[in-house]
Order: sequence, then C-alpha cells, then structure tokens
Amino acid sequence: MRAVVVTRPGGVEALEVRDVPIPARGPGWVRIAVKAFGVNESEVSTRRGESDAEVTYPRIPGIEAVGVVDDADQDSALRPGQQVATMMGGMGRSFDGSYAQYVTVPETQVIPFESALPWEVIGALPEMVQTAAGSLSTGLNLRAGQTLLIRGGTSTVGLTAAALAKQVGATVIATTRHARRADDLRAVGVDHPITDDGAITHAVRALVPDGVDAALELVGCTSLADTLACVRVHGTACFTGALAGGWSVRDFSPFMIPKGVRLTSYAGDATDLPPQALQRHLRAIAGGELTVAIAKVYRGLEQVHAAHAGLESGTGTGKHVVVLDHRPR
Repeated sequence: MRAVVVTRPGGVEALEVRDVPIPARGPGWVRIAVKAFGVNESEVSTRRGESDAEVTYPRIPGIEAVGVVDDADQDSALRPGQQVATMMGGMGRSFDGSYAQYVTVPETQVIPFESALPWEVIGALPEMVQTAAGSLSTGLNLRAGQTLLIRGGTSTVGLTAAALAKQVGATVIATTRHARRADDLRAVGVDHPITDDGAITHAVRALVPDGVDAALELVGCTSLADTLACVRVHGTACFTGALAGGWSVRDFSPFMIPKGVRLTSYAGDATDLPPQALQRHLRAIAGGELTVAIAKVYRGLEQVHAAHAGLESGTGTGKHVVVLDHRPR
C-alpha cells in the first residue's frame, strides 16, 4: 500500500510517500480501508518531533480516519464494507496511523455509521466533533438559554463548538485574532464575534455584565486567566486546547481562579463519540441543520505536504481534509 512515513523530525519534506506492507491485523483489531482523514495540529507536532516520548520513528502519522472495514474478527459485529470512523487511542503516535491506504486499530475505537455524505465531509468530523461535543456536554453541561464564550473561535474545534452550541439553543460569543474573520464566525451561527487582542474581559462583560455561563478555552494557559475573568459566579470554564502552545501555568495558584468560578478540562477519545451521536450529527449535516467548516480538500497522499502547509499557514477556515483515491489490493 501507499503511506506517508516520517522517519525523522522536520518540515513538510519529512512527510515521505512510500510503498509499505499492508498492516497485519491482530485479534481484537480491525483493518480499515481509509477513504479520508482530517489533518490535525498534533500531526504537525509529530512531524516536527515535538510530541512526547510515546511517538517513535519511523511512524505513519494520523490520529483519525473514515473509511470501510476491510477485515475484522469473525465474531465481531463489524463486517467488510461497513462504513466506520476511528480516532486517537494512540493512533499515529504509539502505533501507525491513518496517512495510508489501510490502518489497523483496536475494535474498541471503531465507530460504525451510515451516510451518503461525501467522504471529504465525513472525513472532517471525527476528532473535531468528538472534542467539541464532549467539551460542551461533559466539560460545560451547556444548556439552552445559556451564554457561551469560545476562546479560539476560528479553530476547527471552535467553529464546530459554535455550530453545536447554537443547536443546543445557546447564545455564542467567540474570538478571533483577526477582525477580517468575524464573518467566518457569523457563518456558523456566532452571535457576537470579538477580536482577541489578549485581553477580552472588558468586551465580554460589555455584552454580558454578570459574565458568561460557560467558557471554552482553546487558546491555552496563556489566556486562561483572562478567560476565567469573563465567567460569572458559579459559571464554568473548560480547558480543552492550547492553540498557542501554553499547556501549563507557571507558578499556578488556585487563587488565580475568580471566586465562585469553576474550572474543569476535557480530553476525550473514540469512546466519547458513540455511534448514535455520530449518526445524529451526520443526519443534521445532511439535513442542513449543522454546518461543517472545511478549509480545503486535497486528493491523494501526495497532497499531504500541501495539507500540512495549509494548516500551518492558516489558509482557509475550517478543517483540511485529505481524500484517498483508493486502489484495490
């Protein structure tokens, strides 16, 4: 099969398209014929050599994929040809991932679904839908009528969270570093776009004087204190991502959290996106009730270089998705 292999950390040139053996499938694992995958920041980190010790080289990157079952255990509920999604769980990090025509993963992280949507649309979904939906539900317990602040609103998770929050019935405030991208936020339903200059508390409190009910932190610990200051007493802030790279707070003190404000976090995996939830999102997209932000679609593994370059440069709004022209074995 064809696959993208990283043998050493580096720039986009470190992504080498090679012929490699089709992966063998062990008991309890499923082999998937990959149809599409989204490109993620963590894969850029893997390519650059900035991941933790879990990642060794050579490695086929890719933490998510959609496709069809190629092979599974005889007693498995999964059957060849069935549409499935998979994500995370060490994929593309401790074992080879989705930048390939075939990938093998534990059956526990395989999510079956049925959809007639194009593969490029479905391929954009698994990681960002799981992260956004889990942050809003498990992390924030968001309810209709509440106000939500999304710090890092034009990220793929931020855009998805905004669309999902509007489905819930929330009022959404979301940030962007560039005023020209305010319309991108409005396009997914954001009620109040805010230009983020590093200090947004005054702007948020001008809209919601008592503070927002919920805040989703995607920028990182560098902005966390300012985000917490936007939250009302007994409101909740959920730390989910660190787009700016700040994963820890230097000299942290619990007293940095404003009185009465709750701080939690969210990090999920495939088990946090049950089949019925993914199916519900797919139906909403097909029915025009939910918007998927796709920055650009790339055709073939040879375009992974361009997809990484597009993600790093911030080209377009939304997910960069690679679709494979799959050759049969």
